[in-house]
Order: sequence, then C-alpha cells, then structure tokens
Amino acid sequence: MRQCADGNLRTGLARRRRATDPMTEFDQLPPVLRGWLAEAALPWSARSVRRVYTRALAESGGDEAAALARLSAVEQQRLSRDGITPG
Repeated sequence: MRQCADGNLRTGLARRRRATDPMTEFDQLPPVLRGWLAEAALPWSARSVRRVYTRALAESGGDEAAALARLSAVEQQRLSRDGITPG
C-alpha cells in the first residue's frame, strides 16, 4: 500500500477537472449513495457513482442492496488494479 507522509493514499488513477460543482452533484445524490460514499476508499465523483449505481440497480431489478454490492465490487477491482489493499 502506498501512503503519503500525511496518511492519505496515493493512487495512479486519473484525476480530472469538473465543469460542474461537485458539492451540488453530491447533494443531489440519494441518501443511500451519500452514505456509501462516506465509507468509500476511493474519491468517487458523484457522477461516476451515480452511473455505476443506476446501471447496477437496473441490472438487479431494483434491488438496492445488490446495486450497493456492485459498487463495492467495482471499487475493489479499482483498488486491486492500483495495487492498494484497504484496511
């Protein structure tokens, strides 16, 4: 696991500037997604977490727990691809 001197994780994932206000996008997320993001290991954008969640929700027939599990699985894949193990 790669860490900075201040304890934050370093990641090789791409960072991008956003044209919209990220806090406004975050505030517009459903409470269940805001709660999931509060516990997330990676700094997800509101747009990307909404996209993955919406797709997973559609694929699971509206099962919220399954959609959240899919979000966690995607995050784990991204962490392992970057060589980071949470914990």
